[in-house]
Amino acid sequence: QVQLVESGGGLVQAGGSLRLSCAVSGSVLSAYSMAWYRQTPGNERELVARVNSIGSPIYADSVKGRFTISRDSAKNTVYLQMNSVNSEDTAVYYCYAYFATGSVELWGQGTQVTVSS
Repeated sequence: QVQLVESGGGLVQAGGSLRLSCAVSGSVLSAYSMAWYRQTPGNERELVARVNSIGSPIYADSVKGRFTISRDSAKNTVYLQMNSVNSEDTAVYYCYAYFATGSVELWGQGTQVTVSS
C-alpha cells in the first residue's frame, strides 16, 4: 500500500526553525508533484509550498523568504524547512503527492506544528 509518512512536527518557539519530512512508502515510482499544505481549525486547507519534477517551487505569500521546500527524488522524499516561524504558522501540516501514472493523489496523516510566543 502506497502511503505518505510525515515526521518533524512539534513545538517551536517564535523565531525558531523546524524541518518537516515526508517520505513515499510502498512505491518505487517518483511523484510528479509533492507539496505541503496546512490547516487550522475552522479554515480550509491551504497550500504552503509545492515542487514538481520540473520547474521552480512555488510558495504561499505568507511563507516566502522563510520556508524552503526541497525534494530528494532518489529517496522519494520532500522536506519543508521552516525558519523564522511565528504564531500564524501554527497548524496541522499535510504532505501531498501526485503521481502522473494512474493520476493518483495521496495525503499524509498530518503533523501538528505549534509555535509558542
